[in-house]
Amino acid sequence: MLREFNWFVRVYYEDTDAGGIVFYANYLKFFERARTEWLRAAGINQQIMSAEHQVMFVVKGTAVEYHAPARLDDELRISVVVEKLGRASVQFIQEVWCGDRLLVTGKIKVGCVSVGAVRPAAIPGEILQKIA
Repeated sequence: MLREFNWFVRVYYEDTDAGGIVFYANYLKFFERARTEWLRAAGINQQIMSAEHQVMFVVKGTAVEYHAPARLDDELRISVVVEKLGRASVQFIQEVWCGDRLLVTGKIKVGCVSVGAVRPAAIPGEILQKIA
């Protein structure tokens, strides 16, 4: 289950702050986009999941450590690794790299919830299989 998925992103001006470095909250956006691409690569379409199974994923918690800054025009590699798969949640370890420099480490917990009530729900079996 510890296979790594990688997604690449270029740092644009809109990602940076007045000092020319990536604004800290934008790393959460990079993490989200990488997890979305990871789902796509696994054959999981979130719109279909919502429509057919009446469930969706929501972020339950984050813990982020910043090691070094990314700057305008840097090409970043965002990694996604499933650390723990539960009945109704997935815990990820994500990292942001620029070349061989580790910039950011994140632990992200995502829960599966019902679309209508937004209450915890089991991850549908076919989706669990694709994640595992």
